[in-house]
Amino acid sequence: MTEPIVELKEVSKSFGSKTILDQVNLKIYPGDALGVIGPSGTGKSTILRIIAGLLKPDAGEVYIQGQKRQGTIEEGEASLGVGMVFQQSALFDSLTVEENIGFALYRYSQLSPKQIRELVDQKLEIVGLPGTGDLYPAELSGGMRKKVSLARAIITDPNNPDNTPTMILYDEPTAGLDPVASTRIENLIHDLLFEQGVCRAYAIVTHQASTIRLTTERIIFIYEGKIQWDGTREEAYNSSHPLLKQFFSGSIEGPIP
Repeated sequence: MTEPIVELKEVSKSFGSKTILDQVNLKIYPGDALGVIGPSGTGKSTILRIIAGLLKPDAGEVYIQGQKRQGTIEEGEASLGVGMVFQQSALFDSLTVEENIGFALYRYSQLSPKQIRELVDQKLEIVGLPGTGDLYPAELSGGMRKKVSLARAIITDPNNPDNTPTMILYDEPTAGLDPVASTRIENLIHDLLFEQGVCRAYAIVTHQASTIRLTTERIIFIYEGKIQWDGTREEAYNSSHPLLKQFFSGSIEGPIP
């Protein structure tokens, strides 16, 4: 049986007195295009941050490619091949596109500046932004900033194969974009896995119908700290589950207050 890339075992997380995740179990397999959906404030982004090593669970275990996470990235834990694209792109305004994308390599790798620039140029080509390395974030459109953030998530040190992109996590990657820009990002997300093989799987938090339709093949629905439903996108759209029916219809009548 195929081994999961990511496995959460009984993962719990609280902030103050509020329980966000309550003994969550989840497996993400090679080839998964996973949509993480549910009402706001139910722990969707928290799951991504725990997988990425940006947050430590209060209880439970996290495994990436069979290796147990021992801490956070901030504490020196390796990324283990997990990259993350943040909702607001999280670019450094004072750095160029090239410096933003290559930031981790400049800081932590033994690569020369010339080698890093070549790697950056390769990633800019992949995301459809060739020749933009000298621009600053303020000179970019919202969609372009999302692509720069994506390029940063997939760049790695070729001398460190342990950090080769395996899993990409997207937190609301089309939030704030117009429909055309959203479609470009959605197609790029899908193609990086299924056409270009840049990663082996991805998980995406979204509320947007087009993003769910164009990027996901499997869906989990999170509510009240637990995964309430797990299945294919087609099964989700056709499900009679009251949470899914209310979510997709946008009705104010149902179990979600």
